[in-house]
Amino acid sequence: MVLLASTCLEGPAKVWWDHKKVSLTDESHIYYDWREFKDCLYNVIGTSDRGLFGIPINITETSTCPGIKPSTDLTELLWRTKLIIWDEAPMMHRYCIEAPDRSLKDIMRLSSDGHPHLPIGGKVVVFGGDFRQILPVIPKGSRQDIVYASINSSNLWNSCKNMRLQVGSTNSNVDEISEFSKWILSIGDGLAGEPNDGEVDLELLDDIVIKQTTNPVASIVESTYPSLQEEIGNPVYFQETAVLAPTHEIVEMVNEYILSLIPSEEKIYLSSYETSKEESNTGLHELYSTEFLNTIKCSGLPNHTIKLKVGATIMLLRNIDQSSGLCNGTRLVVTHLKNRVIRATVISGSNVGDRVYIPRITLTPSDTTKLPVRFERTISYCGVFCHDY
Repeated sequence: MVLLASTCLEGPAKVWWDHKKVSLTDESHIYYDWREFKDCLYNVIGTSDRGLFGIPINITETSTCPGIKPSTDLTELLWRTKLIIWDEAPMMHRYCIEAPDRSLKDIMRLSSDGHPHLPIGGKVVVFGGDFRQILPVIPKGSRQDIVYASINSSNLWNSCKNMRLQVGSTNSNVDEISEFSKWILSIGDGLAGEPNDGEVDLELLDDIVIKQTTNPVASIVESTYPSLQEEIGNPVYFQETAVLAPTHEIVEMVNEYILSLIPSEEKIYLSSYETSKEESNTGLHELYSTEFLNTIKCSGLPNHTIKLKVGATIMLLRNIDQSSGLCNGTRLVVTHLKNRVIRATVISGSNVGDRVYIPRITLTPSDTTKLPVRFERTISYCGVFCHDY
């Protein structure tokens, strides 16, 4: 049994690994890549770590995975699995890794060649990621809380062999990518800029900065999508480009500007509400009007109002049908706008070209949003062009 913790940047080494791991799959070996499951690339099968294992959303120190049960197809598949690749592992709470560890140990007791006394049931696991990037998000947590939640605070980390992936690439722009990766690395290590006490002014590279602009939104859109109006209807144009924003407010500004450039007629979708049964029993729902609920904007929940046009590119923000590739992050181009359904063409993942329907979906905000009242919002679950990460 081997647990490997590999660290690499989004550069030549990462590109090399993305191509290399594909060669690990043959008729007698199965590997799982959680990052590709999450992004629905489906090299082997496609789902998320929570979707496959059934990791609880509100996970605790003693949680297990209800999705891993004896005498199921999943159990047989996990018995045959030779390698598990868990990318972006540093972003996961340690409990999300410890729960599958307990469940895999349980089912490996039923296997003739199992090793239930070993971590992760004796499976070879590669945890990939970079601790310089985002660590587990702990709402209102202190530094100590975040460190405690990190995977390197888990007892499983003692069984890991830490490896740093540094491999060359055959790309023509390898030197440029390598220099940029070194610059990003210097920022993560705190070596960029002058000696400081934690705050420092950095000089950004000229090719990643838009200078001297009177309309920042228009400049960003023009830089990301040059000749946008001429390319409307060309799915290839939107396949590998997106605008990322830190807040909902900026997302809305960018989306409204891009939609204004599309010549087709705009259609507005409004959500409907229903308070949860728990709130109805307590009477709290009577304190909050529909007008107030309409103003609530939070991560993981679509706004009360969604504006769309035919020809607009949208991105799914929830898993709808994993077998058809309709998952969180899937991009589509709108072709028809009906009252209760959106027809679109998939332009990303393994189902490019498929024509699909996106229905209205009822969603409830998670407990982490800390809203004063729990309610259900029913609306088409997608975003336009720009998404907050």
